[in-house]
Amino acid sequence: MNDTLIYILIALLAGGAGYFIGRSLLSKLRKEEEEKAKEKADLLLKEAKIKAESIKSSRILEAKEKYLKLKSNFDEEVNRKKSQISTNENKLKQREQTLNKQLEQSKRKNAELDGIKEKLANQQEAVNKKKTELDKALLQHVAELEKIANMTAEQAKESLVETLKDEARTKASSMIKEIIEEAKLTATKQAKKVVIETIQRTATEHAIENCVSIFNIESDDIKGKIIGREGRNIRALEAATGVEIIVDDTPEAIIISGFDPVRREIARLSLHRLVTDGRIHPARIEEVVSKTRKNIEEEIVEIGERTVIDLGIHGLHPELIKMVGRMRFRSSYGQNLLQHSREVAKLCSTMAAELGLNAKLAKRAGLLHDIGKVWPEEPELPHAILGMELAKKYKEHPDVCNAIGAHHDEIEMTTMISPVIQACDAISGSRPGARREVMDSYIKRLKELEELALGFDGVNKCYAIQAGRELRVMVDAESVSDQKAGALSFEISQKIEKDMQYPGQIKVTVIREMRSVSYAK
Repeated sequence: MNDTLIYILIALLAGGAGYFIGRSLLSKLRKEEEEKAKEKADLLLKEAKIKAESIKSSRILEAKEKYLKLKSNFDEEVNRKKSQISTNENKLKQREQTLNKQLEQSKRKNAELDGIKEKLANQQEAVNKKKTELDKALLQHVAELEKIANMTAEQAKESLVETLKDEARTKASSMIKEIIEEAKLTATKQAKKVVIETIQRTATEHAIENCVSIFNIESDDIKGKIIGREGRNIRALEAATGVEIIVDDTPEAIIISGFDPVRREIARLSLHRLVTDGRIHPARIEEVVSKTRKNIEEEIVEIGERTVIDLGIHGLHPELIKMVGRMRFRSSYGQNLLQHSREVAKLCSTMAAELGLNAKLAKRAGLLHDIGKVWPEEPELPHAILGMELAKKYKEHPDVCNAIGAHHDEIEMTTMISPVIQACDAISGSRPGARREVMDSYIKRLKELEELALGFDGVNKCYAIQAGRELRVMVDAESVSDQKAGALSFEISQKIEKDMQYPGQIKVTVIREMRSVSYAK
């Protein structure tokens, strides 16, 4: 028991001694660290002061340099202004001297004029005296003549006037004949001069519309995707757009064939979107074609607005602007209709200005003269009369309406700009290479072919492809059965043989697609 107590006491004493020793050591270490920290802080403070002094001196030097530079610039500016002021003062002094000289000269002239006025007044008095004397002498002379001739002065005047009238009439009639003959000789020359100057001032490029568009692809591997399994993708695309898509050995290119430029453009843009997206299947094709068709409608409006702005025509009705945009996708005898109308508008403006007519109205009528060709419906009226009716409907100027209706002599010309429109239309169409009759007759035949098939019951869509050698007819599955589809293709072929003239043979394909749609809710 005593041993344990002793051990405990020893342990306690050892612990206390260790505690005090450790504490004294820690305090020493802290003091050493504080001294080191103070030394470091003093060093840093000294370094900072040295840096601050160097920065301060460099900044002071920079400020002095800037001050000297600004002062030199200011001195230069002051000297320049002083020299300018001195030159202006010299100019003012010179001007004052010249004005003083002019004032002295004007005073001298006024004095001279006063002298001349006095002389004139004296001369006027002398003239008046002589005039009164002459009047008296003339009266005496007339009285003596009346006695000699047994006629009064009034009777003599009347006889003299009658003789002068007869002479004037004969001279005037001969002069009128000469003027008419000269006008006949020079009218044709002047008209040719105006037309040639107008043509020379309006230069337009010509590009014949064709029936083929080229769609370029990066690699030939994409052709397989476009064709699809057993050709289902290409068939769906042709059915949705109404064009023929030719995928052959041509490297990195697909040919889109069709007579309607709008259909070709829709097919080209749809192909571009499908290839870019990578998802090509019938459902996706129909969706993309539908969106592209809407985008083309918006683009038509944009083209019309851009054309009107370029030509500087204001206040045109939105429907007429839309028709102007449609001209971009139509052709007349192979010539692009919008390009033709823009050219006619420029020619009309130039020719009307040369003839002293209203150039703005002439330009407006020139742009709108063929809007009857782009009306979506197919009326029986000629395009000039239809265009005139549309212009009247949308409240165009009467002169513009008459010019549109009379540019093919369907109605009588009642304004001066109507023959200008007719002449400019002929100029634009008669340029070398501007038009091609075969192209227009070919497109007209394909349109007639489609319209003939659309006249049958149950036909929804109809597309002429392969340059008119094949007619694809889409029918309504509910109203046309399979048996009736076969009969319908025969009836259409018989109707084509009976009513149309065409080279070779035309293949009539009736497509009946049955779709059953339901929705899971």
